[in-house]
Amino acid sequence: MPSIWLWCALHLTIAALGTWLLRRYALHRRLLDHPGERRSHSVATPRGGGMAIVAAILSGCVAACMLWPASRLPVGWFAFGLVLVAGVGWWDDHRPLSARLRFAIHLAASASLGWLVIHYTGNVLDGVLSAAACVVLINVWNFMDGINGLAASQAALAALAFAAVVPAAWSFAGLAVAAACLGFLPFNFPRARIFLGDGGSGALGYVLAALLALSVVQGPAGWWIGWIPLTAFLVDAGFTLLSRMLAGHRWWEPHSLHVYQRLARRVGSHVPVTGIYFAFSVIAVCLYVLIRHDGAWLQVAGAVIWGLGVAASWYFLRAGLRNF
Repeated sequence: MPSIWLWCALHLTIAALGTWLLRRYALHRRLLDHPGERRSHSVATPRGGGMAIVAAILSGCVAACMLWPASRLPVGWFAFGLVLVAGVGWWDDHRPLSARLRFAIHLAASASLGWLVIHYTGNVLDGVLSAAACVVLINVWNFMDGINGLAASQAALAALAFAAVVPAAWSFAGLAVAAACLGFLPFNFPRARIFLGDGGSGALGYVLAALLALSVVQGPAGWWIGWIPLTAFLVDAGFTLLSRMLAGHRWWEPHSLHVYQRLARRVGSHVPVTGIYFAFSVIAVCLYVLIRHDGAWLQVAGAVIWGLGVAASWYFLRAGLRNF
């Protein structure tokens, strides 16, 4: 088994170097996100830096296949889905694709992850839930990638949470993702010199769905609490979507009405908002780790109480920010 520090340093270095190179590439190709009514930045900024995180994770997949030959099939199948999601996002960053095509490829990658879970566990329900989680998280991470440092820092925290609850050998997967995100973050926070892009944000959603499935299959935590490390994004994206649907808005169109976007406009800066979401998710991760060994009913009770409390907090916070 490799040194944890060496493993993390490898992924961090690849992601950092890759982000630097991708920024130069994006500037050369004029791959820029320009300010607009539905965006939260004020200057044109290169996009596509998240592909460096993808490159780091794929490098880790190659290393894992060499270190643990028995893992080649699951790791290779996981990598196949990751390439699908990241690839269609990378293409879309260069030349916009239809939403239907992107969604079809996301469905294919999600189905492949679900099949992988079924193949190794024989549990169809786990496979279906893994595929559903994959579709949801790919889109949630895309929706929530709107201010400096938010998507990458939340992904790093969730990856560490899932790494903490699985057997030692499997924890390397979560550590790889967290380290890769940390390699990217200095280029995106506190000042954004490059954005994740659709390829990077979608890939992070796919990877987190895989880690969630791994934590359920290999660890003591069940589906009831698996979503807790992801609470901040799931609640803000989910309830914002629901509120737009109920209001009769064109909910499938881009917008800037999530609580994190309203809060950024209210305080006039991205940094404190990313910090608030980070602090909240640290609490969520601690809760998840603390109750993972509890009985099923205690896990259910904890998840329900937590969910209701967070939903109420989101409602009152959004009401206070309705003019922003």
